[in-house]
Amino acid sequence: MTERSVVHSTFVIERVYPAAPEKVYFALSDPAAKRRWFFDPDNPMPSRHEMDFRVGGREVNAGCPSDGQMHFFNAVYQDIVPNQRVVYSYELLFGETRVSVSLATIELIAEGKGTRLVMTEQGAFFDGHDTPDTREHGTGELLDALGAALATAS
Repeated sequence: MTERSVVHSTFVIERVYPAAPEKVYFALSDPAAKRRWFFDPDNPMPSRHEMDFRVGGREVNAGCPSDGQMHFFNAVYQDIVPNQRVVYSYELLFGETRVSVSLATIELIAEGKGTRLVMTEQGAFFDGHDTPDTREHGTGELLDALGAALATAS
């Protein structure tokens, strides 16, 4: 019998972008804009990206990184306040193995002429397939990619 485990973790990541909340929100909510930054840098061509940005809408991002097995990000938008807040729940799968389930909240706070983004993730990580530290690191890289996309869009 395979030993099962779950690790619960919460982390908060903050970034300040030199763009108004409306521009940051657009980069989070528009499918074409999000495709420019929400990807694995080791596999920049996802095989599937679908996004229905509305409360109850779903987002799917699937790709095959260098480990050779498909990775799936399957999200459901739970709460959206334009230019202020996005809350979604998501599962992450490596092949057919669910490695985690999380609740993520993104807050956009006007700060001078820019935006402070505060992302809080509450996750359950299953059976040692992924870790909170790895997820926090990867999420930080995604938020850095968002910053780079905002810089080139200005």
